Amino acid sequence: MKKGIALLLFVLFCMPVSSMAGDVIKIGCIDFQKVLNESDAGKKAKADLETLVKSKQTTIDEKGKTIEKMKADLEKQASVLSADAKKSKEEELEKMLREYQRLVQDSQTEVKKKELELTDAIIKDMRQIVDKIGEEGSYTLIMEKTGGMVLYATKDIDITETVIKRYNQSRK
Repeated sequence: MKKGIALLLFVLFCMPVSSMAGDVIKIGCIDFQKVLNESDAGKKAKADLETLVKSKQTTIDEKGKTIEKMKADLEKQASVLSADAKKSKEEELEKMLREYQRLVQDSQTEVKKKELELTDAIIKDMRQIVDKIGEEGSYTLIMEKTGGMVLYATKDIDITETVIKRYNQSRK
């Protein structure tokens, strides 16, 4: 990232002054996070992800309640169970705990994978729209605002709203 900024500055400073005198450098910036949050596709992706999370959480909660019930039953019956029966119940409980932990891990992995899949699809489409806006608007440079590369940007160069509108139109 620092190399990219350094290269950009180097190129700008190395350009002949005479060629810069007539040319206007037009710079735009975009907030991809805002696009993800406010575009129609971003809102749908967020809703889909929330549905998946709720589904996974319900399954995890049910499994957790089953384990808690089994644990409580084991504690109640511990004094009347034979050593072998108690050991068998404890092993079954441990097995269920391992399954529960695996379920939690698998669910987290699936949610992260789905989030990445949805986000990547939107960003891929956004990049194409940004390219078109850059060409049509004769931009010299369009930068991502939240990636830590822009320390200051006037509102005049922020094209995020334009990108959201174009993206929503392209999806209809």
